[in-house]
This record gives sequence, C-alpha cells and structure tokens, in this order.
Amino acid sequence: MTSNEIRESFKTFFRERGHQIVPSAPMVIKDDPTLMFTNAGMNQFKDIILGNRPATHKRVADSQKCLRVSGKHNDLEEVGHDTYHHTMFEMLGNWSFGDYFKKEAIDWAWEYLVDVLKLDKDRLYATVFEGYKPEGLERDNEAAGYWEQHLPASHIINGNRHDNFWEMGDTGPCGPCSEIHIDLRSDEERALVDGASLVNKDNPQVIEIWNLVFMQYNRKADGSLEPLPAKVIDTGMGFERLCMALQGKKSNYDTDVFTPVISVISDITGLKYGDNEKIDVAMRVVADHLRTIAFSIADSQLPSNAKAGYVIRRILRRAVRYAYTFLNRKDAFLYLLVDKLVEQMGDSYPELKAQSDLIKKVIKEEEESFLRTLDNGIKLLDSLIEKAKADGKNEISGKDAFILYDTYGFPLDLTELILRENGMTLDQKEFDEEMEKQKARARNAAAMETGDWIVVNPGEQVFVGYDESSAPTKILRYRKVKQKGKEFFQIILSKTPFYAEMGGQVGDRGTLTSASGETIEIFDTKKENNIGVHLAHKLPSDPTEDFTASINEAARAAISANHSATHLLHEALREVLGSHVEQKGSYVSPDSLRFDFSHFQKVSPEEIRKVEHIVNARIRKAIPLEEAREMPIEKARELGAMALFGEKYGDKVRVVKYGTSVELCGGTHVANTGNIGMVRIVSESSIAAGIRRIEALTAAGVEDMLDNLQDTMNDVSSFLGNAANVKVAVEKAIKENSDLKKQVEDFMEERTRHLALELISNASTMNGIKVCSLKGLRLPEIVKNVAFAIRKNSPEHTIFIGATINADKPLLTLMISDDIVKEGFNASNIVREAAKLIKGGGGGQPFFAQAGGKDLDGLSAAYDKIIALLHL
Repeated sequence: MTSNEIRESFKTFFRERGHQIVPSAPMVIKDDPTLMFTNAGMNQFKDIILGNRPATHKRVADSQKCLRVSGKHNDLEEVGHDTYHHTMFEMLGNWSFGDYFKKEAIDWAWEYLVDVLKLDKDRLYATVFEGYKPEGLERDNEAAGYWEQHLPASHIINGNRHDNFWEMGDTGPCGPCSEIHIDLRSDEERALVDGASLVNKDNPQVIEIWNLVFMQYNRKADGSLEPLPAKVIDTGMGFERLCMALQGKKSNYDTDVFTPVISVISDITGLKYGDNEKIDVAMRVVADHLRTIAFSIADSQLPSNAKAGYVIRRILRRAVRYAYTFLNRKDAFLYLLVDKLVEQMGDSYPELKAQSDLIKKVIKEEEESFLRTLDNGIKLLDSLIEKAKADGKNEISGKDAFILYDTYGFPLDLTELILRENGMTLDQKEFDEEMEKQKARARNAAAMETGDWIVVNPGEQVFVGYDESSAPTKILRYRKVKQKGKEFFQIILSKTPFYAEMGGQVGDRGTLTSASGETIEIFDTKKENNIGVHLAHKLPSDPTEDFTASINEAARAAISANHSATHLLHEALREVLGSHVEQKGSYVSPDSLRFDFSHFQKVSPEEIRKVEHIVNARIRKAIPLEEAREMPIEKARELGAMALFGEKYGDKVRVVKYGTSVELCGGTHVANTGNIGMVRIVSESSIAAGIRRIEALTAAGVEDMLDNLQDTMNDVSSFLGNAANVKVAVEKAIKENSDLKKQVEDFMEERTRHLALELISNASTMNGIKVCSLKGLRLPEIVKNVAFAIRKNSPEHTIFIGATINADKPLLTLMISDDIVKEGFNASNIVREAAKLIKGGGGGQPFFAQAGGKDLDGLSAAYDKIIALLHL
C-alpha cells in the first residue's frame, strides 16, 4: 500500500465505525499560550478533554500533522541521522469522548492492524500499565484481559509508570495506556533474540507504532486521583512508522513518504542516495525539514526572528546548511522540491496546494538570504573548531562566536549546531557580554595589536626538542605585541628545543641566555603558521648575539609523562570499554592530564579501576619508546596507529609506540613508560552527548595526592580517638548519629502533636470556627508540622494562623479545613494579600499557604488582615 492509501484506509476504517473524520488542526498553534506547535494528536481536543467545551462528536478520527523540535520532545538533532526521528510527522488517531472505552479501542486497533493491514500478528506486542503502589494504582488487568483475546501472554508486557501512564500535565486528565510495538527484524534475528526483550529498548527495528491512552482519572492539585465523569480514549499512531512496517522497509526514509522528494534531490544534485552516509543524512534532513517548513508556511507562519517563526527559520537554515556542506548546493534549491511535496501530499492536505506559490517564494528568499552568510562563516568557524581541538579544548570563545554573528551575519543557533556536531560548545556568557558591548567591539575589532616583524637573521627554524633540552641558537626575527593592555614580544629562533602548544600539549617554557650572560624568561611557546613562536616579557639587550635556548626540564618531564600516559589510557580504555572508544580531545600540562573520548555511558568505578591497573602494569614494565619520525602514513596505518584528535597528517608522519600502543603523534614523550611513575584517575564525567572526560595525575602529582589522602586519613583517625580501624569507627559514628537523629525526630513529632492538641484545646471560636494561633519564635518546619497536625486532629470548622518569627524575619502560615475551602476561601490568596503588610510574598494551595517577609513590625497587622479576610 502507498502512504496515501494507508492514510485513507485508516480514515475509512474508523468512519465505518461511527467516527467523524475531522481535518488536521494547524501545526502552528495560535490560541494556546502553553504550546507553540501541535506536538500530539490530542492538542486540538484539549478543551474537550478538560471539559471546557462539549464534544460536537462523541467519536472522532483524523490524521494530524505535528511538530516536535523543542522542550520535552526535542528530536531535532536526531533527524536524518537515524531511521525514525522527524521534525514534522503525522499522527493517526481515534478518540472517544465519554463513549466507548478500552475494549473497543483495543479490539479495533487489533482488527485494523491484523485484519485490514495484514500485519503479522506474531510480530506484535502490547504493553499494559503494571501499576504504581505509591499512588494506589493497580495493574491494568482490564486492558490485559482484552489483549489476551488477541495475543499470547508472552506478547503482553508490563510497562512502568513512565511508559504506560499518560498525563496531560501536573494536574488534569490522565490514565494508563497500552502501546503496540512491532518487531521488524528478520526471522533469523528474531530466532536469536526474543522481541519482547527489545520492547521500549530503543531498538530501531522493534518500535512502538500505536499508543492507546485510557483517560480515566483526574489528577488534583494535591496529587490525588479521582475518576473522570466521562472517560476518554485518545490514540496516536505514528504514520511514518506504520508505512515503514507495511512497506517492508528498515527506515521511515525508505518509504514513499520521503522517497519521492529524495529522488528529486538526487536528480537536482546529481548525487545518488545510498552511496555515502553523510550525503544520505543530508538528503534525509532536507526531505524532512522541507515538510516542516512548507506546512508551517501553509499555516501562515513565516520564518522570522521571534517565537514560532524563529523555530521555522532555524529548521530552514539547518536544511540549507546540510545541503551546502554535503550536497554541494551553493545556490537556492529547496524551493524546487515543493512541487513534488504538493503532488505527494496536496490531496490529503489541500492547504499545501492553495499556498504552494507562497511557500516556494518564501523558501527561495530565505535560502538566498541565508546562503550569502554561509560561505565565509562556515570556513571561519571550521578554522576556530580546528584550532580549539588542536589546543585540547571543547569550547569556542564567545568572542569568536560574536565576531561570526556581528561581522559575518552568521546566526548563533547555527554556530551552536555545528559545534554540537563536533562535540563542542561556546561560552554563552561571554557572547552575551560581547553583545552588550557591540559598539565598543566594533571600534576595537582586533583583539591583538602587533608591530612589524623585525628581521635579525635570515633562515628557517629547526625544532630539536625531541632530542635536546637546550640548543645554541640565534634570533631570526621578533615583534612587539599588545594584548589586553599588556605588552610582550614574539620571538622566532633559528634552532629551538621548545615545543610549541599543539595537539592538546601546552607549550614549553624556559630561558634564552645570551653569550654575554643576559637571561630572559620564555613564558610560553605557541604555534603560528607551523613555526614555534616564543613569548617573552622583554627582549635581550642585543638581539644579534648568539644565544642558548633552554627549556624548563622539570616541566617538560612532567608534560611528557602526562602525554605518554594519555596514550596508555587510550589503549586501556579501548580494551576495557570497547573498540568504539576514540580520542575526542586532550589537554596535557605539567600538573595533570585531561582525556576526552567517545563512549555511550558513564564509566563505572570498577572499569576505572581496571583501566588504572592495566596502565600501571605497563608503566612498571618500563616499556621503551619506539619512534619513527618520517614514516609513510600508509605504513603507519598498517601498523594500526591511532590518529590523535585534532592533528593534521601529511604523507610522512611521526609514530609513537609503547609496546602494543601505536599512535600518530607530534608531542613529547618519556623514554620509557617507567618514567610516568604511576597513573591515578581523579574524575570521570560527561562533557557532551556520547563524549566522556577523564582527568588524571601522574608521577609527583599522584605522590602529592596520596600524601594528602594519608594526611586526611590521619586527621580522621585522630578525630575518632586514633581508632585502629577508621572505617569501622566512622560507621559506628554514623550509626550513633542516625540513632540520635531518629530520637530527636521522634521527640519533635511527639512535641508537635502535643502542641497541636494544646492549640486546638485553647482555640478561640469565631462564628462557629475554631481559630488556632501560634506566635513568637518558631522554626518554619515546626510551624508547618503543627499546621498539618491540627488539620489531622480537627479536620472540620478549623483555621490555623501562624504569625511567627524565624531568624528575625516574619513568617505567615495559614491552614483552613476543607469545609471552609468549599465555602470559597483560598489560603493562598489570603496569605498573599496579608503578606503585603510584612513586605513579602508567598502562596500555596487552597487549604495551606505560607509567606515570608522583611518587616517584623507588620506581623501583627498581617495577622489581623487574615482574620478580616476570613470574615471572622
């Protein structure tokens, strides 16, 4: 069946069962401040479900166009990269407003899928709500019983509260649901692994296609559930996924929902779909985003810089960027795809036909406008990313991002998108600061002022730092630099042992000593145009002299130990976690090392310990360094050399080998692994989706850490009376503290109960209402506990008013019994009004509220105000 036939068959099926077929609501919502876009089929029936308006028809079915790109359902970054995420998608749904319920919904779903569409029933699974004891909810045995008439028990799966209990929000209609999943794997795959074990496990071939929601409760403000007077059936079936299942495809993009547009993209670009993954992703992104843009414009939402329009512009520019980068489209072409989209979907969505000319015009203008900003902007951003990676950073400065935005018109959201794809971020705070200083920034565009190079000696630089820590040298040229109000000099030497910052390794520091004995400090070394540039606060008195350049050997040794340790860590991580681990960045300094790598989940303490043990075992073996400085890259690859993140490689490469660890690397390293001393991982964290970061210490750093740990243990032991077994002593102290805490809590609970009963006993009666009052110095939690104890022990005709002081600040507390609430009184409103007299504010629920303030002198008046507002 074609996609159009499938859509129509769904409508026909439910029309024959008494459902009114209604048109799709607009994808862009204009009259709901809580939603920008229709993100589910139920949105247009929200008022009916909430009881704000009656249902015109008790039974309804439709095909609803939806958009999910922000908030809870943010699918944008997955779009095009996997088989089933989309921005715009269609939801087939049927509803019952106080008419039929679970039996009909389940029976008809089964009948449509199996009898009408002829899906293999052996591939279908249904989930049912397993219950949730904290809320007193039992398993949905009713739904399970209906499913048992169609499916074997092994295909009926209990689902948790997250997956199988649907809620509109914190309050309002809610209820259990049943999801229908289908296993699209081959028979061979199904024989190896039971499909039931893959349900709701994010397997792209075992997917949910239909969700049947049984709204039978109303969640109240206090979290309790009460039965709905009119139960609601709300179902939603992913149209694109259904087409994939029926058309025997492994991806939504391979169905005729997308293939007609992808075919046109292929014809226009001359690129074949299916030959190259990056090109395929780009074509999928364009095909998906085209639908979103076209339907949004058809719904009268033009791209803009605000709210919904901004979202649409962002999606359009994302499509343009993919086409520009991967499809080699330097001119507008998205608008050329609109006719095919209209031909394909215009009968089902006539607004596309009616607005096709406008859609094409708007898209073309937006494309052309944006393409003018792309070329220079992308090239510049790529260079910034490359430099950041080479420096071992995963963040682009806000200043650089602002220059892209201000000078090149490159949008911030696109910068963020490209950075995310590279596992990077930008300094948002710095960007915002630059935005505020826009005019000043324009006057001072250059971050650094440099003088002309002064040539002292002709010649080229030679790096000898792999073999020598000092070398005779001459100054080739120098220049003065002004940056951030400070002056320093850049010096280029003829022969240098200084390693320039690159590949995550910091630059060397050291000294430059003249033949006459004058010494100046080199405080850093940077790489510029593939030349080492030495930074000094001053120049030698006579730059024409001969010099000796000497690195700080202790710092170099520490840097080299840390760098070599990253190689051993890389290999050990791949052994422990898997071959998917790849270096994504590093930072190597004398004090510590940082290693970023690809991995899909947190590294467990046991895995970290195992990695450490592997690395330290190889350190103890004192494996010698094997180095090849001019190896053909093909031969290096034959050796299995791992390319380090951020490095550029030519035909000849440097290979660094320690036993089985083989990497392409230009950094400095220890002569043998024994010089590393020891490695200790001190932290492991996530820095981006799928990217983890390890921070570690080596050599003297580990020694210092162990010294600190030992000192801490000695101090703790001393605190515990020099206990022989610190762990046992700490456990004992914790238990004693816990026991004492429990005793205090029990005492406070009993004291609270007695105080509450005392207040009830001494309550004054006003207009038949008991008024319990508490004043003076009290802790807020005590006041609250007393209030609820009074509510429990005197549940009717009772009011509690607290006008108390905590830390020299006034606190108002009001508790009113439910029967008084039903008379129209609202504790939250009353407290909020009274709090004005103590220069404060607050609120709460209709039966309980609190407010703090600043003015103690107004506390008595605030108490009187509460009495007055309660009409006592």
